[in-house]
Order: sequence, then C-alpha cells, then structure tokens
Amino acid sequence: MAHEVDVLLHEKRIFDPDDETIERAHVDNWEAELKKGKDLEKYWAEKAEQFEWFQKWDKVLDDTNKPFYKWFVNGKINLAYNAVDRWIETPKRNQVAILYANERGDERKITYYELYRQVNKFANGLKNLGVKKGDRVSMYLPMCPELLISMLACTKIGAIHSVVYSGLSVGAFVERMNDARAKILITADGTFRRGKIIDLKKISDEALLQCHTVETVIVVNHTGNPIEISDLSGREIFYDRFIEGESDEFEAEEMDAEDPLFILYTSGSTGKPKGVLHTTAGYMVGIATTLRDIFDIHDDDLWWCTGDIGWITGHSYVIYAPLLNGTTTLVYEGAPDYPDPGAWWHMVERYGVTKFYTAPTAIRHLMRFGEKYPNIYNLSSLKILGTVGEPINPEAWMWYYKNVGKEKLPIMDTWWQTETGMHLISPLPTTPLKPGSVTKPIPGVEAEVVDEKGNSVPLGKGGFLVIKTPWPAMFRTLYEDEERFINVYWKDYPGFYKAGDMARKDKDGYLWIQGRSDDVLKIAGHRIGTSEVESAFVSHPAVAEAAVIGKSDPVKGQVIKAFLILKEGYQLKTQLIEDLKRHIRYELGPVAVLGELDQVESLPKTRSGKIMRRVLRAREAGEEVGDTSTLEE
Repeated sequence: MAHEVDVLLHEKRIFDPDDETIERAHVDNWEAELKKGKDLEKYWAEKAEQFEWFQKWDKVLDDTNKPFYKWFVNGKINLAYNAVDRWIETPKRNQVAILYANERGDERKITYYELYRQVNKFANGLKNLGVKKGDRVSMYLPMCPELLISMLACTKIGAIHSVVYSGLSVGAFVERMNDARAKILITADGTFRRGKIIDLKKISDEALLQCHTVETVIVVNHTGNPIEISDLSGREIFYDRFIEGESDEFEAEEMDAEDPLFILYTSGSTGKPKGVLHTTAGYMVGIATTLRDIFDIHDDDLWWCTGDIGWITGHSYVIYAPLLNGTTTLVYEGAPDYPDPGAWWHMVERYGVTKFYTAPTAIRHLMRFGEKYPNIYNLSSLKILGTVGEPINPEAWMWYYKNVGKEKLPIMDTWWQTETGMHLISPLPTTPLKPGSVTKPIPGVEAEVVDEKGNSVPLGKGGFLVIKTPWPAMFRTLYEDEERFINVYWKDYPGFYKAGDMARKDKDGYLWIQGRSDDVLKIAGHRIGTSEVESAFVSHPAVAEAAVIGKSDPVKGQVIKAFLILKEGYQLKTQLIEDLKRHIRYELGPVAVLGELDQVESLPKTRSGKIMRRVLRAREAGEEVGDTSTLEE
C-alpha cells in the first residue's frame, strides 16, 4: 500500500479579520455559528424561514432512503417568486437587480420591477408555446440579461432549464441538448469576446441539424451581428417579437420542494459530461444562506461574481443567490485582460463593486502583468474578496490580498462543486485566514479526510475528501442515470459523499485541498497532490503558471513532468532548470522527483478555469484525448 508523504505546511501566516469587518458581519462569532450548525435540521429550518412559502414543510430532512435525501418535505415554494416577485412590494422595487456591462463599455440597468415584468412576459410566451412544468428548455446564450430572464421565466413556470455554455463546440452542444431532450432553444446572434463577435447562431444552426426534440428556437438580437431567419419550418422567432404583446403579469407555479429546478452538465474534466440534477427548495435555501453569510451581503452591496452562467458558479452566485438576497448583481461579458489587463479593476472603480468573487486561474493570469494594473484604479469600494474553482496557491493569495485587497480585505476561498450546488467549505468574514487554505466546513456541514478504507488519516497527511452530512443544495441524482450517481459518489464510502478531491487537515482543523484524486502523483510509494507541486513552482519568481502530471519511471514508478508558463524575461535554460529543481526539493522534500520541465505558452483549461491534466497525460502517452468540449483553447 502506498505511504502518504507528510508534506510540511510551510505556510505559517495567519490573517485576522479587522474590527470593521467583524462589526459589519451578519455572523459575528464564527465558532458560535459552527456550534449552531451541529443541530442540522434546526439550523437549516431557521435559514429557510426568511423565504415566502406557499405551504410550509412537514419535515426538514428525510434521510430514510440514502443517498436519495429529501429536504423541506411537502413544502411548496417558487424560487423565481422569492428571487423577484417578493421584492416588488418593497422599497427594493426600484433598486437595480441586474447591472449588465461588456468589454465595449455598453451597459444596461434592470430594476427589480423591470425584471419582474420582463420575466413575466417571457413566461407567458413560453406558456403559449405549450411549455409546462417538467419540460426542458435549453439556453445557448452569452452573459446577457436575456439569459437571466429566460432562466427565471422557466423557474416561474416550473420548466427545467439546461444552460449550455456559449463557448462549447457543436458536438458538446448536441450531446447536452439531446441528453436533456430540450423542447425549446434560446440562442443569440453572437457574443463579444476580445474585440470580436463569435457567431452563436451559426453554431446553433449546425447543432440543430442533430437535435430533433427542439420545436422552437428563440433568437436574441444581442450584438447586432447580421443573421438570417432562414428556417422554412417556421420554428424560429426573434426574442423581441416573441415577448411583444405578452402580459407583464404571471402567477408563479407552486413547486414542491423536491421538484426539479435545472440540469447542468459538468465541465467534462473527468471524461463524459454528467447531467447534474438540482431541485427547488433545498438549493434555494443553501445558496442564499451561503452568499449572505460568507460574503456578508447587505442592502448597499454591489456584488460581482466573474463566473459564467453556463457553469454552476454562475447559476448559484451570479443569478439566483444575489437576487434571493435582494442585491445588485453585475453581469459582465468579456475577458479579464481585454482591452488590457486592467479591465476588471476598471469595472470595480467604475461601478463601485463591494464584493468580488473570481477564480485562482484568473488571479494567476493577471499576476503575470505585475502590480501596475490593480494599482492604477481606485479599488476602495471593495470590502470582501473571494475565490472559486480550484485551490489557490499562497503566492496568488498574497498577490490578491496585497494588490486588490490592499492588505486589509478578507479572502473567502470557497470549496464546492457542480454537484454540491452551494459552498460547503469556506471561511466566514470573521474567520482567521491562512493563505491557501479553505479553512473549515461551513456551519451545518461536516467534512473529513479519509484513506481508501474510509478511516480518518492523521493530521497533515493527504487523503480523500468526504462530506459526512447531507446539505440542502445537494444534487439529487444524475439525470436519468441513478446507477452512475450511486457508483461515482456514494459507493466507495457508504453514508459519505465522495468529493473526488484530495485534501489534508492541519492541527487547527483547517483543510487544504490538494487537487482531484485522479491527479495525485505516486512517487516511490509516496503520494503528493498536483496542486502542492504546482504551488511550489509558482512560488518561484520565474514561474507564472504551472501544471504537472506523473510520468512513468522504471525505478520510481512515476516522476514529475511540469509544463511551465514563465514570466516575462525568463527562458527555461540550464541554470533556471537547476534552480527550479533545488527550489522544488526545498519546498516539498526529496519525494518530489522532477523528470522533465517544458516551457509552454498556454495550458489546457476548461472555460471555468480548471487545468485539464488528463489532456496533458493523454498527449504525453500518445493516447486519445477524449471529451475536450469544455477546453478554453
């Protein structure tokens, strides 16, 4: 059996919250809140009380048929009603709900009342097409207000939406559409990206030749890109025409707590995409609670999550959770470095963003351009920062803390997944922080690090991350594939959710995510996480980004092969190679045996920013790469 390598935790820095953050926080005592979460049902019942229910639940949690848990049993509610309608009779009626901006400088401001009217018009249009509760509706749209409106309209009707990320290729698009058997497709003429217009309509037309369940295509005229409605079957209609003349009143469908809400396909970083099915009430309670408490949402906040709505981060924390909290959500269409690497910081200054949530990949990318850009702009409106998507290495954390947070803002490093729906491990604003650690599970959640047999591993040792308690926003199954649902997530550790990530716990109970379990390296009987090796590389002044894989070795079993993006002015020559080898040995010890180092211009990443190491492994071995539909490049 492989031995765990006890990687020393070099990170000794701890950053305590300042008085202003503590004073403002909804949750002012972190430890007390964690204790409250021990009474799972009472804790989540209190959080659910803030919403308007058509009928209260009989039971908070039904765990009689594990792992098919049910939350808020027999409760009746509508998420869209709680995200939009309930604000209409309050002063929030005229508050901006959606602030849309793009890389060209265009903007649109939609108040809660205007959003209410637009959602109702679209819901009436869908109903006139025969869309009813349980039907599937797909969106292939850019980051634009019509995407949020159409999702909310589906939710109001009780139709199940299945958003397809607007950067996916035809093959991936077809696969997702056909798996969900979508009845309606909502698409657009194009999307703005790095000064160009990408023609989404053309991709849709090609995909629809293989999608035979689609009855109607609704086309948003978003970019002004000339398009032709050439479909002689009469199934295409422009968005503006579609809602023209429709009533701006619509009564929300009463949804059972466990009624399906949406299907979302995973990014494919582990092979064939899986259709993750989320339901209504538990998801609503989980995401609204975590956004409010972790990012300390108040009435005067302007929230910006840079994630794309085509992924779970966008579903949960661009659209639904901000609106459920009655805040303003910034929806941005564009790249972080276009027209220059100060694009995001310009947006923060222009609109006075208060809470900012992005991916470590984006932070590391922007680090390559130095400290100049974040220091050009006035970022004083910011109060809390956050990260999502993958482990953040301490160097990137410190750069973010210093240059964006000006050495005073807390960073909420959140761990969660498409399947979890909501944050499960994260600090709160009042948590003492360690750069690179996601700290502890949130109140109401228990996590553990275990070995192959499910036994807890000693502190500091790497193991498999499992979640021991159910949580309200948990997915209920994989769409029409219960067997895979059980085999992938629940079979290995009965009663525990298998996250698929490796982690370790330090003496303070803080968790450190090492990366995906199938990315873990096994060198001479020792196991070490890819993210730890990559962090060690990035801590060297020459390295901007790194990805590592294991390469077969007749003596060691595996050695490390590293793909490195170097900072400007560096070349991977003999002296730097030797320096890097010394540096990695110092950081990680003799177990980190380096094989080859390659200098590269880019790394294969999903559009949500995760490095697809299996692509690197397959290329290295000369094998088929498999599903690459979600690759950025």
